[in-house]
Amino acid sequence: MGVNSENTDMQKQDNLAHIVADDRERKSDVIELLLEIENVEVDIRRLSIGDYQIGKRVIIERKTLKDFAISVIDGRLFKQMIYLANSKFEGVLILEGTSSDSIEIGVTREAMQGALINVSLIMGIPVLRSKNPVETAKLLVFIARQIESITNGGVQRHGYQPKGIRYRQRYILQGLPKVGRERADRLLDRFGSVEAVVSASIDDLQTVDGIGKNIAEKIKWAVSEHVSPRSSKPIETESNSVETVSLAAQPIIADT
Repeated sequence: MGVNSENTDMQKQDNLAHIVADDRERKSDVIELLLEIENVEVDIRRLSIGDYQIGKRVIIERKTLKDFAISVIDGRLFKQMIYLANSKFEGVLILEGTSSDSIEIGVTREAMQGALINVSLIMGIPVLRSKNPVETAKLLVFIARQIESITNGGVQRHGYQPKGIRYRQRYILQGLPKVGRERADRLLDRFGSVEAVVSASIDDLQTVDGIGKNIAEKIKWAVSEHVSPRSSKPIETESNSVETVSLAAQPIIADT
C-alpha cells in the first residue's frame, strides 16, 4: 500500500524533510513509504535510542499496539521510556494500530491505560496515534516539516521555555512510590540520573537520607515488577466503544 494517493498536498511542499531511520526499522513498511513521498530525505543508520530522529531535536519511538502490549508485559516499556525521557532530545512515542491488532495479547485495558498515563503524564512523553504504517509515515513527515518551520522562524511559540533536564528527571522519579520532590532530589544527588536510580540495589537506595528498607523495596518493585497478562479481560474491541489504549479517539495527524 502506497502513500502517493494520500499525500498530494504534502508532496507539493517545497521544504525538504530530513528523517533519520534506524536500520532495524527496515522490517516495517514505514521506511519504504517515506521514500515514496516527494521532498523527503531518509538517512538509514543505526540509532542508539528510538526508531526515528528528526533534526537535532526529536527522537521518536514507534510501537505497534501489539508490541506496546508485549513491552508492558515483559517490563521493557518503562526502561525504554526512561532512556527516551532522559535523552538530550525531545522524546515522542507513536502508537500504531487499532485495538483489534492486540486482541490476542490479553492485556487488560487498565494495564494499557496505566502504561499510557505513566508515559504521557508522569514521564512527559507525548503519545501520538496512527492507524497504520501509512499514517505513521505521514505523521513523521508532518513533524519534520513543523520542526523545520519552527527552526526557520515560521512558528512563534511565545512564552515557551524548555524545562531543564534536572526538572524532567525529578518529575519522573516523583512517580515512584513514596518519592516526593525532596527524596527525588536526594536520589539524583546520590546517583546522578534516573537510569542509575532504577539500576540501584535495595541496599544502595537505603544510603539516601529518608529512604529506608520499606521505601527502597517499593521503588525496586515499581521499576522491576512484570505485568502479568489476564486473558479473561482482553482489550475491548467493540466498534461502539472508545479506543481503550488511546488518549484520544482519533489518530493525531494533520493534512497540509
